[in-house]
Amino acid sequence: MEKPASINQLTDHLFRHESGKMVSVLTKIFGPENLETAEDVVQQTFMDAIQLWKFKGVPENPSAWLFKVAKNKAIDVVRKNKYSRNYDFNDSERMLLTSEYTLASTMDKLWNEDLVQDDMLRMMFACCHAEISTENQITLILKTLCGFSTAEIAKTFLTSEDTVSKRLYRTKEFFREQKIKFAIPSNDELQNRTEAVLNSIYLLFNEGYSSTHSNELIRKDLIDEAMLLCKLLLENKRTQLPQCYALMALMCFHAARSESRISATGEIILLPVQDRSTWNFELIARGNEYMNQAAFGDAITSYHLEAAIAYEHCIAPNFEKTNWLRILDLYNWLCKIAPSPVAELNKVVALLQVEGALAAKQQLTMLAEDKKMHNFYLYHSLLGEINALLLNSVEAKKNFETAMQLSQSAPERKILRDKIHALLN
Repeated sequence: MEKPASINQLTDHLFRHESGKMVSVLTKIFGPENLETAEDVVQQTFMDAIQLWKFKGVPENPSAWLFKVAKNKAIDVVRKNKYSRNYDFNDSERMLLTSEYTLASTMDKLWNEDLVQDDMLRMMFACCHAEISTENQITLILKTLCGFSTAEIAKTFLTSEDTVSKRLYRTKEFFREQKIKFAIPSNDELQNRTEAVLNSIYLLFNEGYSSTHSNELIRKDLIDEAMLLCKLLLENKRTQLPQCYALMALMCFHAARSESRISATGEIILLPVQDRSTWNFELIARGNEYMNQAAFGDAITSYHLEAAIAYEHCIAPNFEKTNWLRILDLYNWLCKIAPSPVAELNKVVALLQVEGALAAKQQLTMLAEDKKMHNFYLYHSLLGEINALLLNSVEAKKNFETAMQLSQSAPERKILRDKIHALLN
């Protein structure tokens, strides 16, 4: 008999890695309007696994066991409801589920392992429907595809479980009312729909790479999930778009440096003093391969430019020998095609290295006309850096204090406190 603790750990691990696949297949069977039924089947399957495995031991292939049990439960649900109007089995593939003669064989085909990745991709596009808000898209992706619990999502975004539950309820209601199609978009709409998917993946990655809602600066679980979702896009011929390769390259370059950004005690290590020997050069090489694969088509996207910037950092032997002029050119380009507060502030960082503190402060002064900057902690932090370089210690201290008030991250507040302390000594 397995120990309960090890059973629980195993099922937690399997839930994180297999539940998204199972929900995707079940959603194909029941339709997105019955997403809750798909989730209920998965939950019950895992509850059965915990109970049974404690007494009979873990099967040789636990994932296969879970899929088989979920498939059998899906057959039971279909049998129970085949005369009701709860499930729309009008399409040619699912129509065969209504006949007892073809139910089992059709269910076997729908659970074909080779098709599961396509099902996850369809689910991802359904989650990122244009009429669903970005925060609800990410919440649904974390819940359905990444196996996050409501409590984990609430913790990730520093909100209440009640708020997360309401977001999920509203999205499921939208699926029910609109009967959203569970499909990869047609070629005509693929570009626009893919943009929404990439945006959600990148936001998820950024929350993992530089968490704004957690005491941990880096959430490796979120980084891994974002890269897995992007890989799904790259493994399907229809979604092997240049911008998908570019985003994957960008995430590889960033992820390769993530370990060097935090000390053993959880403190931020800034780029100039990071130990570059700890960077993951295998991941950098993989990112470079993705970057080369992104070089087709006739459009340069923000992901291409951000990846090119990240690549320049990755190949620099040290901070001083970084090609800041090239990076500044890339930021100028980025700010033209995809302006954002983050891009504008990063451009000022490059300008600081190329032209010095006075030029950087002039640029920041111009950015101050955008009121959104005033609520952005990075703006005040960078202004503090520049004022410190210009020996304006009083102003710098005020800037760092404002940045501290705006940051929700404990490691960020710690490094800002250190900067204030350095000014006073």
